[in-house]
Amino acid sequence: MEESRFKLVTSSSSVSGLSIKVLEIESLSISGLTMSKLIYVLLDGVGDRPDPALNHLTPLEAAYTPNLDRLARMGATGIVYPVGKGISPESDIAVFSMLGYDLSSNYFGRGVVEAIGIGMDFRDGDIALRANFATLGKDGIVIDRRAGRNVTQKEALKLADAVNGLELSHGAEFKFVPTVAHRAVLTIRVSGRPLSAEISNTDPAYARIGGMGVAKEIKSRLYAQKAEPQISSEDARLTADLVNEFTEKAMSILKTHKVNQDREKNRKKPANVLLLRDAGNTLPDIKKISDRFGVKFASILDMPVEKGVAKITGMSDHKAGGIRDYEIKAKKTLELIDKYDGVYIHIKGPDEPGHDGDAKRKTSVVEQIDAEFFNILVQKAGLDDTIFIVSADHSTPCSLKGHSADPVPVLISGPKVKRDAVCRFTEREAARGSFGIMRGIEVLPKALTYI
Repeated sequence: MEESRFKLVTSSSSVSGLSIKVLEIESLSISGLTMSKLIYVLLDGVGDRPDPALNHLTPLEAAYTPNLDRLARMGATGIVYPVGKGISPESDIAVFSMLGYDLSSNYFGRGVVEAIGIGMDFRDGDIALRANFATLGKDGIVIDRRAGRNVTQKEALKLADAVNGLELSHGAEFKFVPTVAHRAVLTIRVSGRPLSAEISNTDPAYARIGGMGVAKEIKSRLYAQKAEPQISSEDARLTADLVNEFTEKAMSILKTHKVNQDREKNRKKPANVLLLRDAGNTLPDIKKISDRFGVKFASILDMPVEKGVAKITGMSDHKAGGIRDYEIKAKKTLELIDKYDGVYIHIKGPDEPGHDGDAKRKTSVVEQIDAEFFNILVQKAGLDDTIFIVSADHSTPCSLKGHSADPVPVLISGPKVKRDAVCRFTEREAARGSFGIMRGIEVLPKALTYI
């Protein structure tokens, strides 16, 4: 007979200057019993607040979600602060946390994660930043941080080709790569001299705190910012100067580019400025998730930042259609669960209508995910021997049109989970669940105890 037992172990380590607090699983195996499989789903930005457009319900409350609710009834629920109370996190640091990594005190930065996610040549001492094509109006006012959210790949590549032709001072080399829609990544290198991550963002919607990108609550007009050194050092000053030089030269190219002239003729917002954030200058060196937990994970992801998280944590990455191909993702999950101990799926859908302030569309997206994704899994995944985790990386309330520090619901269901009295997967229902209030780093270790 073989039996598997798991013990939670709290430890801390320092790797490449990073102080990392982790919850690890110590496993013992005795031959014979089959370990349950794990399906872990994060619904990007699904958390919300009661909205007047939905008769003061949240999109989760207003949505018809029989499959999510069935999973809630089959398990236990609670609410989670993905990174910590009072923090409005970006997806990158939140996902690391929800996978059990506490990097909040000293983080290597989203720019690095996205550069790794798309396979850019990045080395220690380079600087990497996440970039947005955006629309800048008069007096430095940011009209739209995403240039209408309709920049095509063809347009982005043409604009990037033009930007990559500019030259920077100090012999600096750079690479600017568009990724998905308005998103892009910038890396800068100066031969023989390390650049510093200790600079502020030029994107006014996010602050940089301890390497993390933290969403600001937007209460007035946004103005493009200049990068400023956050410490008194020549490296930080040089890095800020190079970022500002790149921004100014890129803006002079973009504002007269034919792509933007055509966009304006077609009544589209021009992509005439690049907003930069979340600098990083160090390659991550953290323990792989399989070594930490003894569980071999596959992942199904769409965005560069999520792919970067998968590479850094050692999960295999698998493509399954486009962002809204929920049925394809469900079928791919079923295929992968036969080959791996666990499958992690990050579903982007709910976040976009949250940023757009469209509560009715967010409700519709949640219903579509339930009908096309969770329905297939509930019917075919084998609920008697599968552990489900369903949660979110952060809340994106439609009333804020941005991320918030609100906790998100979490459910864990499976054959050994003691059921609580919660019947629906919603924010308010989960708040009365038996798990109570959790931290993001506790979710995966908690679920693994049931395996």
